[in-house]
Amino acid sequence: MKLEKVESAIGYTFKDKKLLKRALTLASASDDNNQLLEFFGDALLEFIVSEKIFSEGGNEGTLTERRKNLVSDNALAPVSERLGLDKLLIRGKNDINNKKAIPSAYEALVAAVYLDGGMDAAKNLVLSTIDFSDANTVINFKGELQEILQGDGEILPEYECEDIGTPQRHRFKVKLKVFSKTFYGEADRKTDAEQLAAKSAVKYYNKNI
Repeated sequence: MKLEKVESAIGYTFKDKKLLKRALTLASASDDNNQLLEFFGDALLEFIVSEKIFSEGGNEGTLTERRKNLVSDNALAPVSERLGLDKLLIRGKNDINNKKAIPSAYEALVAAVYLDGGMDAAKNLVLSTIDFSDANTVINFKGELQEILQGDGEILPEYECEDIGTPQRHRFKVKLKVFSKTFYGEADRKTDAEQLAAKSAVKYYNKNI
């Protein structure tokens, strides 16, 4: 495995190459895997992102929502893919559809860089690979829809999900009934499909109600 590809992508050279290999190793492949690194990296990532957006100002609710969006799986998956982590994961023989592993690898990488080079190195990684611009921050439409409904005293809706893909490639279609209408969302991931359906409902609400 060409670990130098990751080092080149992140602009950091590991002193301990075993840490980088461990960050890319899934539990399905080895007991020496990235689960603990993922746990530690998640906390480090929240701290680094919190420090960054705190310096930019805002109220607690806005900052909490923004941080949640920036460190969500939906936001981290494309970051991980841009760095090529998804193609270098060390998986077990039958572990082929574990999409959670892609954003988790980034969290594990943050921890590995911290353990190898300290906080400054970890901050450099996060700040150089995550896009903090508002234009690219993922909006939580499910949360926004929930606030609208709770504010109107309405019952929260259920998201009906159907896998319309194949065993090799999943594709999810979600149906959402709210405001006496039905809204749909379709994506490769269930959470994305739910967000798309909620987005349609929120747009309808803002335009018509």
